[in-house]
Amino acid sequence: MSIKHFLQFSDLSLSEFEYLIARANLIKRKFKHYEPHHTLLDRTLVMVFEKSSTRTRLSFEAGMHQLGGAAIYLHTRDSQLGRGEPIEDAGQVMSRMCDIIMVRTYGQEIIERFAEYSRVPVINGLTNEHHPCQVLADIFTYVEHRGSIRGKEIAWVGDANNMLYSWLQAAQVFNFHMRVSTPKEYPIDPKLISPENGNFTLFEDPSQACAGAHLINTDVWTSMGYEAENAARLKAFDGWIIDSEKMKLAAADALFMHCLPAHRGEEVAADVIDGPQSVVWDEAENRLHVQKALLEYLVRGRL
Repeated sequence: MSIKHFLQFSDLSLSEFEYLIARANLIKRKFKHYEPHHTLLDRTLVMVFEKSSTRTRLSFEAGMHQLGGAAIYLHTRDSQLGRGEPIEDAGQVMSRMCDIIMVRTYGQEIIERFAEYSRVPVINGLTNEHHPCQVLADIFTYVEHRGSIRGKEIAWVGDANNMLYSWLQAAQVFNFHMRVSTPKEYPIDPKLISPENGNFTLFEDPSQACAGAHLINTDVWTSMGYEAENAARLKAFDGWIIDSEKMKLAAADALFMHCLPAHRGEEVAADVIDGPQSVVWDEAENRLHVQKALLEYLVRGRL
């Protein structure tokens, strides 16, 4: 099997994602029944962090152990990368000592350069531009609760961040429609969207974006690395909170998702994130299961 990376959502095909969803369902079911699933016995994952994390580290590290393998945590400040070692050199060296690598960093170009020189698969654990593992977990969560996401209306209300760009790529792959509303001061970047992507509509009014949606999705208004803009963002995003009024505009069986951490009373009301339509805790747990399926697939192919 040739080396396959997962650096952005468009790197895999619909057939591959359908396999991963089915495989994640099997892996999750076995996990819940305490059935061992050691398909990566004696294999090693290296996790390279430049950005801090809770869910990404926990889900990858626990997941690799549950697959029978080992996970090694490296922060760039504690490695030669923090002292100026070229990314290309690090990619060559690390990939000779492990079976798969996850990188959580800032610019997408960093992980692209790393993967170019890696001899093993590389997974994007998050960059400024893309967060494909989270969106894969979100889609798996939707499928668990409501069935196929094909043809559904998915609302994104809030910041035009890495989550949104991965959702937009996913819309092309799975053929659903995105209803996007961001403040005019923080519009989507056309350079991060395929010119062939006709699977989204922009709305100036966030309430209109929510109307008829089968899923409403948001994220923090100030992503990691943009803390200096926090005061300006709070002002610009006034009115973009997902509250009960916006949820009432959605489809009767609509779900609410947030990749966490969340700020209650800011981007989402407490009665929404803690309410009956919220699936954020399933969404968080499912990072573990879909990433186990992804690790298994990238190392061993279809089993």
